[in-house]
Amino acid sequence: MSNPDQRFPSLSHWGAFTAVVREGRLLRCEPFARDGAPSSILQSMPGLMQSGLRVARPAIRQGWLKQRHLSDRSARGHDAFVEVDWDEALGIVAEELARVRSQYGDAAIFGGSYGWSSAGRLHHARTLTHRFLNAGGGCVNQVGNYSWGAAQFLLPHVVGTYEPVTGRVTDWNSMLAHTELFIAFGGLPLRNTQVTSGGAGEHSSQVWLERAARSAMEFVVISPTRADVPATLSARWIAIRPNTDTAMMLGMAHTLLAAARHDANFLRSHCSGFDQFANYLRGQNDGQPKDADWAACICGVPAEVIRSLALQAAGQRTMVNCTWSLQRAQHGEQPYWSSIALAAMLGQIGLPGGGFAFGHGSINGVATPRPDLPAPEMSAGRNPLNLSIPVARVADMLLQPGRPYDFNGQTGIYPDIELVYWAGGNPFHHHQDLNRLLRAWQKPQTIVVHDSWWTPTARRADIVLPATTLLERNDIGGSSRDRYVLAMKQALSPYQQSRNDFDIYRELAARAGHESRFTEGRDEAAWLRCIYAEMARHWAQSGQALPGFDAFWESGFVELPEPAKDFILFEDFRCDPVAAPLKTPSGRIELYSEKIASFAYADCPPHPAWLAPVEWLGAEQARQWPLHLVSSQPADKLHSQLDAGEVSVRQKIKGRQCVRLHPDEALRRGIATHDLVRVFNARGSCLAGAELDSDVMPGVLIMSTGAWFDPQSDALERHGNPNVLTLDIGTSSLGQGSSAFTALVELEPWVGDAPAVQAFELPVFVEQ
Repeated sequence: MSNPDQRFPSLSHWGAFTAVVREGRLLRCEPFARDGAPSSILQSMPGLMQSGLRVARPAIRQGWLKQRHLSDRSARGHDAFVEVDWDEALGIVAEELARVRSQYGDAAIFGGSYGWSSAGRLHHARTLTHRFLNAGGGCVNQVGNYSWGAAQFLLPHVVGTYEPVTGRVTDWNSMLAHTELFIAFGGLPLRNTQVTSGGAGEHSSQVWLERAARSAMEFVVISPTRADVPATLSARWIAIRPNTDTAMMLGMAHTLLAAARHDANFLRSHCSGFDQFANYLRGQNDGQPKDADWAACICGVPAEVIRSLALQAAGQRTMVNCTWSLQRAQHGEQPYWSSIALAAMLGQIGLPGGGFAFGHGSINGVATPRPDLPAPEMSAGRNPLNLSIPVARVADMLLQPGRPYDFNGQTGIYPDIELVYWAGGNPFHHHQDLNRLLRAWQKPQTIVVHDSWWTPTARRADIVLPATTLLERNDIGGSSRDRYVLAMKQALSPYQQSRNDFDIYRELAARAGHESRFTEGRDEAAWLRCIYAEMARHWAQSGQALPGFDAFWESGFVELPEPAKDFILFEDFRCDPVAAPLKTPSGRIELYSEKIASFAYADCPPHPAWLAPVEWLGAEQARQWPLHLVSSQPADKLHSQLDAGEVSVRQKIKGRQCVRLHPDEALRRGIATHDLVRVFNARGSCLAGAELDSDVMPGVLIMSTGAWFDPQSDALERHGNPNVLTLDIGTSSLGQGSSAFTALVELEPWVGDAPAVQAFELPVFVEQ
């Protein structure tokens, strides 16, 4: 008789689940019973846990093993690998770390490791990487992120905190009771609400949107594609040129000013700098009023639509929301600042159901009612080097060591990196202009990567250490946007010779003589209890008791109650701006920032403003590159994770990523549905499968990221990775965020036989 199935609770960024295991193999992933809208991404997991794409043993690039750091770096991604035992691999990594620290200093080591890796907080690869490198003397770190990096550094100047993009905004209970008009700049795409950093017990965003659809709330979605809003909302769609939301917001603001429908009392009592902003709207300095007619010429939205929406918002309780994507563009700070200014002129900030929000449609759990209590977390420790770069400036750093750069009022100097240590992420997904990153990737003497699969990053490393997956270790997970903390029980034995990151770093730390600083004397089991106990201590201070760890581990989860009171963003400030001031220089909302003015950045004025991006449909370049590429997040995976899984593979066209375009654009180019096409610009080109979609506005292409990078050459990427086309510049000197959404392209039918996709092929292995 066969062994009975075993069941293990676990958690991924795309949802909590139960792993059903039989005789050591994962049969299926059953969604968490409390989840009313589980993600289909779970279906990809069983096929990949034991797939041939797994990294089975430590492996070293053949050329590097022969000549170490003197090897031909251009061979990365093409060279064969030699599999070695763990003792030899760890010995070589330890020697290389010691050599670089001794010869070049700690600032020659870059601890990248940007990525979502595991939802578990102990085995979170980025945290452990930095904890290990910090314990050994420090490294060059990263600040900000690709998701909302521009907003992170703008918002403290404007509202004193970046919490509205990272944490709590006015919750759904308040909006359902009070909001009459919800204006969604960038849309409300459900595909993004499948995921939450730290995982989710419940996909609550979809549930709340379904409730909103049954309410009296009206939704207006402003996006280049109708697909960015669930059909159930019956939303009004306003098609807008990509990267021009700021102009539309300014046109709405001017309408309020000209019609005297702005809240002068709120602007006087709760805001600073409105007079300077109003002068800009009137055009007193440049002679150009930023009225609806001016805005219409830029954003492609009729002037009357802009005016009527502004006046409607002034007459109703209105929530103005921006997706994270709007600030992932050149001058990405401006739509966020402009939306705050628009909400301030409406005078509803701090009122129930009114004001502004960021992130609806960008991640699961935004505005979910939840007590303000921390999720489980583990500290990376202090970096003794205290040196970092903006996260999206990796290629700049590698290509331009010693070059100064501006960032949020400071001038930094790019360090000279000789060793990159990366775990739990894929820069050949997140970064822009991947052909440029390939050139930059040849700069370091050594690249060390921990990975579970032979990803594009692992293929381009010198030393690859096989890491376990979330089902091959014990952990604890949870998100500050979700009401559940979940146990993650080991369900499978480690694949072949893979080890968890904690044990890899513990051994390396022991070889370097700083094991105790890394582990603090704790193993996996002790750390899980420590993380839980620290969370319980914070919860107890707020009057919320947690069960003991053993009871939690046995039940598999803890559920937080819904809060007794609705949360309203800036409610206390609204009630009394003197007693509850913002953490800005004025204590108020800064519509003109003296601090930003002191930076004297030409690409970030001291008030919300329209600055034309270098590439957009109104630019001169649009004559040569007439289509704006929107590289959206995928619906069938998380970033590039599980791209080889069945859910992702089913969505590909002829094995390539899909590109959606309006039928008129296809007709002009002789393209039919499911034709293979080449999408290209001066930075590169990729193959994709065409999908004709009348819900995409003319002049726009929609292409999701996440296809594993598969270059045939600099001139052609075979798999459909749009980041060979995107622009690698900072949003501005202030935020230095990613400008992925600023990209013009052209496309054409592919003629003749297409090169085979090789993204999921293993590297060549040779004997030592």
